[in-house]
Amino acid sequence: MPANTLEMEMRLRRIKGRDPRSQSIATRFTKAEEDTLLRVSSDRGMNLREWSREVLLAAARGSRPTDESALFVEVQALRLLLINTLEPLLRGEKMTPEQFKEMLRYVKANKRKAAADMLASYAEGTTEQP
Repeated sequence: MPANTLEMEMRLRRIKGRDPRSQSIATRFTKAEEDTLLRVSSDRGMNLREWSREVLLAAARGSRPTDESALFVEVQALRLLLINTLEPLLRGEKMTPEQFKEMLRYVKANKRKAAADMLASYAEGTTEQP
């Protein structure tokens, strides 16, 4: 199945069961502030709208990341690193220092999304397939 079709199906599954989002809140930022927000949201593997919504709701609800949630994100980072580095090494391929640095950048940018996806799969009751 093409990746776009699969992505669309995942979005539709997430939408089912929740109230439609029909309200919006707007604010203005300087170009420097926008650049900062875009960088931070990208570092967390999210688009600006998703990240902003998550941050605003967390602040409104008074929730802050816990040591436990931070630990879970770091465990997912280790998992990403292991999965993405061990497989090529087991096939006998070599990894250059630059490839490893790029892998670390990838893990840093995607660890929160990986943790969120893992938590969502637990919530849905789905299991990983090999």
